[in-house]
Amino acid sequence: MRPERYNAKEAELKWRKVWKDRDLFKTANDDPRPKYYVLEMFPYPSGRIHMGHVRNYAMGDVVARYKRAKGFNVLHPMGWDAFGMPAENAAMQNKVHPKEWTYANIATMRAQLQSMGLAIDWSREIATCDPSYYKHQQRMFLDFLKEGLVDRKTAKVNWDPVDHTVLANEQVIDGRGWRSGALVEQRELTQWFLKITDYAQELHDALESLDRWPEKVRLMQRNWIGRSEGLLVRFALDPETTINETDEVEVYTTRPDTLFGAKFVAVAPDHPLAKAASADNPELAAFIETAKRTGTAQEAIDKAEKLGFDTGIRAIHPLDPAWTLPVYVANFVLMEYGTGAIFGCPAHDQRDLDFVNKYHLGNLPVVCPPDVDPATFVITDTAYDGDGRMINSRFLDGKTIADAKDEVARILESERHHNRPVAERKVNFRLRDWGISRQRYWGCPIPIIHCAACGVVPVPHDQLPVVLPEDVSFDVPGNPLDRHPTWKHVACPQCGGEARRETDTMDTFVDSSWYFARFTDPTLTDRPTDRHTVNEWLPVDQYIGGIEHAILHLLYSRFFTRAMTKTGHAGISEPFAGLFTQGMVVHETYKDASGGWVLPSDVRFETEGSARRAIHIASGAPVDIGAIEKMSKSKKNTVDPDEIIASYGADTARWFMLSDSPPERDVIWTEEGVQGAGRFVQRVWRLVGELADRTRDVSGPSAAPGPLGTAVLKAAHKALQAVGDDVERLRFNRCVAHLYELANSLQELLAQSKSAQEAGLSHAFRDAGRIFIQLLAPMMPHLAEESWEALGQSGLVAEAAWPVLDATLLIEDTITLPVQVNGKKRDDVTVPRDAGQDAIEAAVLALEGVQRALDGKTPRKIIVVPQRIVNVVA
Repeated sequence: MRPERYNAKEAELKWRKVWKDRDLFKTANDDPRPKYYVLEMFPYPSGRIHMGHVRNYAMGDVVARYKRAKGFNVLHPMGWDAFGMPAENAAMQNKVHPKEWTYANIATMRAQLQSMGLAIDWSREIATCDPSYYKHQQRMFLDFLKEGLVDRKTAKVNWDPVDHTVLANEQVIDGRGWRSGALVEQRELTQWFLKITDYAQELHDALESLDRWPEKVRLMQRNWIGRSEGLLVRFALDPETTINETDEVEVYTTRPDTLFGAKFVAVAPDHPLAKAASADNPELAAFIETAKRTGTAQEAIDKAEKLGFDTGIRAIHPLDPAWTLPVYVANFVLMEYGTGAIFGCPAHDQRDLDFVNKYHLGNLPVVCPPDVDPATFVITDTAYDGDGRMINSRFLDGKTIADAKDEVARILESERHHNRPVAERKVNFRLRDWGISRQRYWGCPIPIIHCAACGVVPVPHDQLPVVLPEDVSFDVPGNPLDRHPTWKHVACPQCGGEARRETDTMDTFVDSSWYFARFTDPTLTDRPTDRHTVNEWLPVDQYIGGIEHAILHLLYSRFFTRAMTKTGHAGISEPFAGLFTQGMVVHETYKDASGGWVLPSDVRFETEGSARRAIHIASGAPVDIGAIEKMSKSKKNTVDPDEIIASYGADTARWFMLSDSPPERDVIWTEEGVQGAGRFVQRVWRLVGELADRTRDVSGPSAAPGPLGTAVLKAAHKALQAVGDDVERLRFNRCVAHLYELANSLQELLAQSKSAQEAGLSHAFRDAGRIFIQLLAPMMPHLAEESWEALGQSGLVAEAAWPVLDATLLIEDTITLPVQVNGKKRDDVTVPRDAGQDAIEAAVLALEGVQRALDGKTPRKIIVVPQRIVNVVA
């Protein structure tokens, strides 16, 4: 007998077991149905899932279940981005091996994700820290090396002196290491690089083809790649001031039109000219050392005070040999961008203006805004970087910026210095090669051996994987591989002599740059991918994840896919056809009287609205209600998914995550919201009970419905069309709204049907109830299975085909037309869709608004524009 209340705990355990026993979500590569690959960005196994995970994976699961019902062979896998510094930090703090910590977390998080009822093919599960995974990553590294896509060179890096590792620019926050908090230093280290710059133009141009990506993400990638068209200008140096016979400095600029506004030339602290000038200048050498503490991140440089040191060298202006400019070493110029040297036009660049104002070099405007008198246009504290006409620029005066650029390029290209043009047009990219060397243990070993006799030697393929040693110590900072007594010592594969392994490990972004390809056939042992299989599955049809990965992860994955194609491991270019970036889950914050953060579970509330107060449950003391912020452990404004699932059920958590707001926006977690979702679950269960009672004795094919039965089917098919359309567009909150509306309609129609004696009505409720549950199934799969069974349906709703839409049921029997009297709208008229002219006229003249407008007059003419409007001419 069907219980009065739905028991989420029992039902969810029951149906998860059924799905598992039937291996329902396992995907076959040889399935003849059309493929659909849906993937959420895989998680880092940090310990436990959070509500952001619930939202992310619930979204992907809706798509996976919907597409499966639509007849696709759906691939929906799961894995773990398992290498990285947090595991090493945990090892040091908790005296536990990173492997043990990582796999314990994976076990916990796997169980939590499985409790959500996700339609995942767990047979394809991978962990990037498993040698069976990184063996193939090492193989691809060697293949990339053979194809010229890997380089080893000395480069400036961000060095964390506490964690003793290189940090990516994004891991430097306000000049400090993202985990240690230590002031980051610039160091020059010999590093391994992947040559992503070989694909800079292609990566830039291909963004146009990614029309199912958010435009904001494409823009972020364009800016990161930073393609610019400019001029490489050679500034000759005044021979009376130059050093070591250096007689020119190359500057790349996108604004050659502003050359007549130049006030200085500046070079990076590690520019060869700076190094030469500092050789006999202790003050300059000290300045250069200080500048190196800024970090290499553009953001850090932009925020730092603009500092410079006048070298005493003078650069000759390329358009006027009698004009020289001071050459500074400046902390805001990077050797890695352009040529490591700039000319400063402070009137039209804020950074340059800040610099000249500090050193009293002055500025000269050379671009005047439209509708401004050039005679009165001055720059003080704010640079002008907009459009306008050239001023104070001799032969360029009056020209547009574009024309001035062309004119300067034409002139300088025709002039020579040391038998070379003074300038040449050039396309430049901000993008730099991807440094993948990390000085840490818990990462993929770089498969290289260093031999004094043979040099750099790749590890032979038959010796892969190079496995991390497990007998390591984290008692002191730094990379345990450097001080391991045996692991790094090895015989050279070429000469057999003593050699040592590379002790740097790979950046974890490498691990996540190809996992989506490995999912297509993760059991392969002899190669990373099967080219045919990976080409069949990729690109991922729908990729879902956070906006925080909009640049590096996605850009590196795009590069990696191209590199895999070049080396024969794939045959495509773009890895992700569709991308969706979901919003965060946010929550109120709470503080006690001492300023300490308080968990939401430790707070109760009194009254509502503006009088709402928070009270600490244990002490009874008042608690301050703070801002709504991203859930974080540090601010304790987190909600444990396990507690929510235990209290309300997984379907309730999923429903609330999908319903609260558009999926690209942040969702505010509230106890009232999840309680409301829980009430809807019980309401659905009661509705299912009423439908079951109404349709218990119904069998056979559907009978022709009467008016009420038609209304029942119309409501169901209207929802069917709307939900399908909105799932396709990932508008999950709208899907939820449609299902609320359908539930309301079915309840109202059930109430009306109690006194109705209409043939086919029970059949209509049976069909509508079936549609309702199938629409519900992608979002609340456990409740849907229990309801499917309660309605007496055979099989599983998870295996049922998506309902077929009857388009005729979407046609309304009536139509509403606006009515105008003498061109001014007065009312609306609702008439049967097939109503004739006479019937429409009669209905229009009966309208109160029309009667008032006519004021007793007889209309001269009534014009009916079919299906559009009625015009009454008085």
